[in-house]
Amino acid sequence: MVSVRIIPCLDVKDGQVVKGIHFENLVRAGDPVEQAAFYSKEKADELVFLDISATIEGRRTMLDVVRKVAEVVFIPLTVGGGITSIDDIEKLLKAGADKISINTAAVRNPSLIEEGAKRFGSQCIVVAIDGKKVSPSGWEVHVESGKTPTGLDVVEWARKVEDLGAGELLLTSIDMDGTQKGYDIEMTRRVSENVSIPVIASGGAGSLEHLYRVISDGKASAILIASLLHFRKYTVEEIKLYLKQKGIGVRL
Repeated sequence: MVSVRIIPCLDVKDGQVVKGIHFENLVRAGDPVEQAAFYSKEKADELVFLDISATIEGRRTMLDVVRKVAEVVFIPLTVGGGITSIDDIEKLLKAGADKISINTAAVRNPSLIEEGAKRFGSQCIVVAIDGKKVSPSGWEVHVESGKTPTGLDVVEWARKVEDLGAGELLLTSIDMDGTQKGYDIEMTRRVSENVSIPVIASGGAGSLEHLYRVISDGKASAILIASLLHFRKYTVEEIKLYLKQKGIGVRL
């Protein structure tokens, strides 16, 4: 049985971990280095660090913060935000990232996915997809922290980025983000069924049942969690033990 990964997400703005609803109304949730060290000790499977204002502000990811985070974690680290070139990817990998996540730049310049995969390996390239429901069975890709619609269909875009060489997808529901009302199960399932690479489900976790459902019904390979962990509603261990009791393979 393949183990499902439990991945805390550090959305960072102005040097602080933040959490909002629908990508807005952000509240502080701690220091990124302290949070990263805590989750590494908690035996999270991986960690995602997203500099969420880098693209909007037209700047590169904060390399100094990434270096500090990389120094205190002993689990795979994915970093995203403000990445627009092969040079950016190389600098982040040298700063301690194991993988990089691209979203806006992937849409604006799809060849970056292909070039990155060829140079650094597909396992290093995670494409983040922020989807918003636009019809009963359709979702549109949004970029620039969910502010800009692209006209791209989420499922079609997921298939394309896999063909270009992406090794993993980070799929976030803008509609459910921060609501703690559950993941967008249908969107996650549709994408998971249409690609062969792992899909990390993101946006909406509010209970242990939500986590179980996005794996069992949404067919996610991993789950990204923010609020439930940042505000200490559950620990990583409690989440893993619950999923194990439900028959889901996890790394204990």
